[in-house]
Amino acid sequence: MKQPKSFEEGLARLQELLTALQDESTPLAQSVKLYAEAASLISYCKQTLDAAKLQIDEIDASLLAQAEDVQ
Repeated sequence: MKQPKSFEEGLARLQELLTALQDESTPLAQSVKLYAEAASLISYCKQTLDAAKLQIDEIDASLLAQAEDVQ
């Protein structure tokens, strides 16, 4: 599986996979492949969200430090 170019692209592909997995006509072997791809995408999206959260935490800490310096 190739890495998505963005978080949003990853989410869009996850939605496609979910639709295919919910389709009762999808063969079992294909469902297993789709599931594996979805698991990889979920991991990628979680890592991306964790990185974004870290950036937000750093911004919040910086703003708090600046506010304390002003007081």
